[in-house]
Amino acid sequence: MGFFLPYFGLFSWDFDGVFFGILWNLGILPLWNLGILTLCRFWGAGEAEPSAEELRVLRWILGSPLAQGSDVAQRSFLSPRGPHLLLEIGPRLGVCTPFCTNAVSLCRAAGLGRVRRLERSRRLLLEDIWGHWGHWGDIGDIGDIGDIGDIWGHWGHWGDIGTLGTLGTLGGDIGGHLGTLGTLGTLVLPCPGLAFDSWDLEFYTRLFQKVGRNPTSVELFDLAQSNSEHSRHWFFRGHLTIDGTPVPGSLLRSLMDTQSCSNPNGLIAFCDNSSAIRGVSVSALWPQDPTRPSPFQRRTSVRHVALTAETHNFPTAVAPFSGATTGTGGRIRDVQCTGRGAHVIAGTAGYCFGNLLIPGYEQPWEDPQAPYPSAFARPLEVAIGASDGASDYGNKFGEPLLAGFARSFGQVLPGGQRREWIKPIMFSGGIGALEDEHVRKEPPEPGMLVVKLGGPVYRIGVGGGAASSIQVQGDNEAERDLGAVQRGDPEMEQKLNRVLRGSIESGAKNPVSSIHDQGAGGNGNVLKEISEPAGAVIYASRFQLGDPTLSILELWGAEYQESNALLVRPEALPRLRLLAERERCPMSVVGTVTGDGRIVLVDDREAPVPEGGSHEGLPTPVNLELEWVLGKMPQKEFALSLAPLPRRPLSLPPGLSVPMALERLLRLPAVASKRYLTSKVDRSVTGLVAQQQCVGPLHTPLADVAVVALSHFGDTGAATAIGEQPIKGLLDPGAGARLALTEALTNLVFARVTHLKDVKCSGNWMWGSKVGAEGGALVAACQALVALLRRLGVAVDGGKDSLSMAARVGSDTVMAPGALVISAYAVCPDVTATVTPDLKCPHGRGSLLWVQLSPGQHRLGGSALAQVFSQLGDACPDLDEPGNLESAFNVTQQLLEERVLTAGHDVSDGGMLGCLLEMAFAGNCGVTVTVPAPPPGVTPLALLFAEEPGLLLEVPPAAAVPVCRRYQDAGVTCVPIGHSGPYGPRAMVTVAVGGQEVLAEPVGDLRALWEQTSFQLERLQAAPACVEQEEQDLPTRWGPEYHVTFDPDYVAPVLPGPRVAVLREEGSNGDREMAAALAMAGFQVWDVTTQDLCSDAASLDGFRGLVFVGGFSYADVLGSAKGWAASLLFQAGPRQRLQRFRNRPETFSLGVCNGCQLMALLGWPHGPGEGGGISWRCPQLCPFGRNLSGRFESRFVTVRVEPGPALLLRGMAGARLGVWVAHGEGRFQFRPPSALDRCVRSGLAALRYVDDRGEPTERYPLNPNGSGRGVAALVSPCGRHLAAMPHPERAVRRWQSPWAGPGSGPWLRMFHNAMEWWTEE
Repeated sequence: MGFFLPYFGLFSWDFDGVFFGILWNLGILPLWNLGILTLCRFWGAGEAEPSAEELRVLRWILGSPLAQGSDVAQRSFLSPRGPHLLLEIGPRLGVCTPFCTNAVSLCRAAGLGRVRRLERSRRLLLEDIWGHWGHWGDIGDIGDIGDIGDIWGHWGHWGDIGTLGTLGTLGGDIGGHLGTLGTLGTLVLPCPGLAFDSWDLEFYTRLFQKVGRNPTSVELFDLAQSNSEHSRHWFFRGHLTIDGTPVPGSLLRSLMDTQSCSNPNGLIAFCDNSSAIRGVSVSALWPQDPTRPSPFQRRTSVRHVALTAETHNFPTAVAPFSGATTGTGGRIRDVQCTGRGAHVIAGTAGYCFGNLLIPGYEQPWEDPQAPYPSAFARPLEVAIGASDGASDYGNKFGEPLLAGFARSFGQVLPGGQRREWIKPIMFSGGIGALEDEHVRKEPPEPGMLVVKLGGPVYRIGVGGGAASSIQVQGDNEAERDLGAVQRGDPEMEQKLNRVLRGSIESGAKNPVSSIHDQGAGGNGNVLKEISEPAGAVIYASRFQLGDPTLSILELWGAEYQESNALLVRPEALPRLRLLAERERCPMSVVGTVTGDGRIVLVDDREAPVPEGGSHEGLPTPVNLELEWVLGKMPQKEFALSLAPLPRRPLSLPPGLSVPMALERLLRLPAVASKRYLTSKVDRSVTGLVAQQQCVGPLHTPLADVAVVALSHFGDTGAATAIGEQPIKGLLDPGAGARLALTEALTNLVFARVTHLKDVKCSGNWMWGSKVGAEGGALVAACQALVALLRRLGVAVDGGKDSLSMAARVGSDTVMAPGALVISAYAVCPDVTATVTPDLKCPHGRGSLLWVQLSPGQHRLGGSALAQVFSQLGDACPDLDEPGNLESAFNVTQQLLEERVLTAGHDVSDGGMLGCLLEMAFAGNCGVTVTVPAPPPGVTPLALLFAEEPGLLLEVPPAAAVPVCRRYQDAGVTCVPIGHSGPYGPRAMVTVAVGGQEVLAEPVGDLRALWEQTSFQLERLQAAPACVEQEEQDLPTRWGPEYHVTFDPDYVAPVLPGPRVAVLREEGSNGDREMAAALAMAGFQVWDVTTQDLCSDAASLDGFRGLVFVGGFSYADVLGSAKGWAASLLFQAGPRQRLQRFRNRPETFSLGVCNGCQLMALLGWPHGPGEGGGISWRCPQLCPFGRNLSGRFESRFVTVRVEPGPALLLRGMAGARLGVWVAHGEGRFQFRPPSALDRCVRSGLAALRYVDDRGEPTERYPLNPNGSGRGVAALVSPCGRHLAAMPHPERAVRRWQSPWAGPGSGPWLRMFHNAMEWWTEE
């Protein structure tokens, strides 16, 4: 059955831009304003048609809130006539998408339990404009038409698809086919693409000869994935020779041995899912009983810091959006599966791609004639699609993304070799927290239950481990590559995370004995790992299937996402089941630990084995000794070579001036603004963010270090920073590695950490190590890194590798630059001591100091300046004296502790001048700098643009001399170079070298040049009209003027407060920071889920306050908060409980973000009278529309508190305050439009977005969603019910605000107001 909604307007870039180009090339014109969004659903075979009531509910769910379902039809609005043809575009029919998973869950929450599938497609009525119609008359499917936000792409079909059928198979059940030992004694493989090399074939041939049987297809497929290079890191564990000379030990052992040179604060290193270091004692909120609704309590525990980092390069090359989503999801599971479960706090991300070649914005260093393989996404698609995927996943899961990098490179080197990221890098890192009592996993014991927690099994990600390990990417079949990519479902990941968080917060009753995330190799890998060495028997019939047609091989080997494996003692299973039921998370007991050292998969799908029964006589597609495949396997041997690349001295154009160089350099993606990455990713969720990417009055993306708190109630936390310098590594792999570590440490230095020798690092290696001399270069880089680590007393405690970074382009092999990404992390004793790059101009002008770590050196090799002139150069920068870095780090840390520094930034891409300009851009101020004349043989350009490591600092004028002396006393060169100021976008940036002025430009003009590349990319991912507004206004903005009309440090009377319920739904992610804010104000805060209300586990009768929190309920698949509203409106119990609560005059409610959207759908701020009922038939005054930018917006905006009846805002009228917003659908839509004016006049528009002058605005991005007259919040006429799109709960501590006015956290006053109102009542 189909349901149809009109879709007006032509296309949005994310879905239709590619389609438009394809159809235009075919001579077909989509008719404007006739697009159709089709929604189909499939009822179980043999069931009755839906009732009239079911159809009414379904129409409400599918339709617009303004139309109350009247815009939904069961017949298409479109029919082809004359020269027209109907094209339907949607997901492949054999695929169940994440949209479907969440939409079906939503329908069931609304009481529509018979809905089996619900998918989304689009219909277009087309017109033949070139007379080619005859070519298409008899065509059915037009096939795969590109990756548009889903890993399988979308499928085009001429005419009506009809209905959704059952999910199809890919090749049938091949579990019974055998690999055989051929006549020559070698394995004959049942299918290609397993990535076995000659060593693998020989080893497994001998193994099965010894056993005396043939392997099954499932076993061979299993071994190809779980023992692939991707999974087992053979190269780093192997025996290496370079040009015939053995490399001592293994690379992995050399990295592990750095632990002996650092402080012994490491808890987990090179084992488990993440690394961890010793943390601190913190006080945090814990639910009294996470299995049911219960109050939060303050508990003190020792909380350690965990970090992990990995890459998802191959999937991102094939399908950028989905590759990045699943890379992010897999890394999140790495954090949560540390020990017996860990808290996920924040993420980082990085991208390396080839030349962007933005249409109409091609740069002179980019070659428009360079070929690219059709099987991989183009660099521009990667830059947008991958960052969209990582952002979307984190936004919906509720993990802030706080740091990262972006780099492009494509060049033919002097020897004629092309180097480019054809296979891109998609890097994902994460920081988390680990409770002291859960650090160690329990070993597997006979009788323990093997549990799968998370999403059901789908036919996705089949063969990913092997596909990503193929030596030259592109040598595999394209369809097999596509099938190896997974799909991401952040909603399911969040359910999984909540179950694990409940387990952790059960304390000593934690039901999880051991946990591993499912990744490469699927069930075959994770179930072997978690049961090693004891062994287990696994029953195929006990898995929850999302697709009943799966073969046994696919069930065992598919890398479907959002799934973890657990070991649980039988007596602990009931608690885990209660947690899973409360969070609506799928859970299956799939097997038992046996103790016999074997992993056995029983195919009992036809005759399921009961618990405790025997599987004798049933097929066992997998029956392996764990010692064979996970034990002490022999080292692989690799014979490598080392040959430096041909070099050519850098030759810059004669007469090149500094402004001319900046015209190019400030547009290079590695140097240019990253605003296109930061504005679309949530940087405030959790309320634990003390430092994210954006700094200064204009929220400029430049921060060096990410800092998080370990609790909402203290100032201790953790810091992490990233370093990578792959272009310099082309000239000297050792220097590239040293500079990567140096960059990470010179970024980390601007957060206070416990000690340099407490710093630990994750090292991620992306290299084509098995092609040419790249293996030798990797060894050289690793040896250089280890030597520097030992010298500094810093250790590597984890990491990953991706050693198939070569790509096939036609008949050529194109190597990516070898890349090492260092993620440094440490405990931060005071998150408020962090220093940011934005110049503050203390006392009107600050002193600028240049700390040089390689003084006297000005090498331009591998620099951004060289790259923008299509060259590498010959001599690259380096850290010549490691002692300078150690001393500078220690002095800087002392200055942070003493609060002497006002700004600081590391010298890296773009050199000293690039660093200086970025600090001025972020501070929105001018600078006056005079640098001494360079030594003979060094040009002013080399002096300014050489990327020798160092720091630029701003200090108050009176501190300049003593600060310089402290560095000099430590043996570090520190040179005064000028001053900052004055403030303002027209202030001048003046630079002189040896007394000769080389640059004099307004800071706003230079910043506009630096922002150009970002805005070009923004136009491809957001509404161009909005992007143009921001680009026009940014060069002349002065920044916000905050005004506080109340005492921000006011504290309400301390009394035992009333009970407040924090209500959350599937996909809510803002509940903990809200609970913390309410607890700070003195309330008794309870954790309540919608499931609790629906199951009668909770009532609202005993609560005085009710808070609907932010997030993405049901991933907002059918509109913001539609699913949440449906679950409350269409079930009598919850609906009546809400109505009773709202009618009680002593209650108050607050809805934030998704909760605000929910309140609008419920009619709470504006219902039919203060005592009115709650009904889906109630006309909504102001449901929400999509942001005018067309995407999710994360901004720190300014709002003005309006006079009015809002009790939560009493005494705050007239205040202009900074506050976080993070939403995709935040635009109030008033019906009728005149209602907007009435709300504003009557004071019901409680908060309004304002510009830098404090006036209400609709200008983007100061108004991030386009709401009329700047409306950001509505309040009911009685003042008790407030619905707000901004997040005041994320700005109640001073360190939560990136650019704040006076006071500890002005928004805490809002929660104190609620407490004060209660005491008065």
